[in-house]
Amino acid sequence: MKRYLLSRIGQAALVLWGAYSITYFILYLLPGDPLSIMLSGAGQEIASLSPEQLAQARHYYGLDQGVLQRYLSLLWGVLHGDLGQSMSLNRPVTAILAERLPQTLALAGSAILLSLLGGIGLAYVVAYVRWLPLKTLLARLPSFGVAVPVFWTGLLLIQIFAFSLGWFPATGSQGFSSLVLPAVTLAIPSAAVYAQVLLRGFQEVWHEPYIVTAFAKGLSRAQVQARHGLRNAALPLLTLVGLQIGNTVSGAVIVETIFARNGVGRLVQEAVLRQDFPVVLAVVAVSAAAFVLINLLVDLLYPVLDPRITHTPEVS
Repeated sequence: MKRYLLSRIGQAALVLWGAYSITYFILYLLPGDPLSIMLSGAGQEIASLSPEQLAQARHYYGLDQGVLQRYLSLLWGVLHGDLGQSMSLNRPVTAILAERLPQTLALAGSAILLSLLGGIGLAYVVAYVRWLPLKTLLARLPSFGVAVPVFWTGLLLIQIFAFSLGWFPATGSQGFSSLVLPAVTLAIPSAAVYAQVLLRGFQEVWHEPYIVTAFAKGLSRAQVQARHGLRNAALPLLTLVGLQIGNTVSGAVIVETIFARNGVGRLVQEAVLRQDFPVVLAVVAVSAAAFVLINLLVDLLYPVLDPRITHTPEVS
């Protein structure tokens, strides 16, 4: 187990470094001058600066450094806990993330919880229902949930539950009520994927010998499905939960923009448009760290759910 953990930690470090490095060089390839974009957003043209002021500004933001030198400088700062200074907001990136991260964590956490409850609940009901017309109708809902774009779902929910019924606010990030529609919007695609995978899992395990034995012991269909079917059918779902964390983070960018929430997703969208390198790189580093941590926890949970699974490396 110790060797396995060390291996996973090494892989996690490589993933974090790769995500950070790729993002940096992609941002560098974007057209435009970050300083010019920043000044334009403040209502000032770069031509209004004297050569001395321009040189000072470029030196202050590290734009006078070469590509590799700036990359190493930013990476060194991250390794020492310094995420840098935002070019557009002129504030430490750590302070900005501390303000925005709770909103995104609340949205992502609520969406993950809703998607698990919705996906597992729908798959469980479909597997339990025996009336074919209803079973077919419910089984087709996950495909619809995956196919519908997130922005369309968000706009539809706003139209119905905010404008028509007035139950929830259409925008903002104040209070629990403002969290409901964004969380549901973000949860629907993941819930649909979970339901699809779990349905296939139920189909595979339903005719296994231990299921037949459970029925032979006199257990009801609900008892067999809850005690034996769900646990074994959910193993592929566990891996998928770790992978869907990344989709939830990326989906938060769209959802927070639709609902005008002041979270990390909206922050990174604004930072990309302004070519605010330190902010984008910091968000990528934090997101990659969360993704790696979740997947490591998922790997460690596998032997708990299925004792047949071990972390002993295979010998070829």
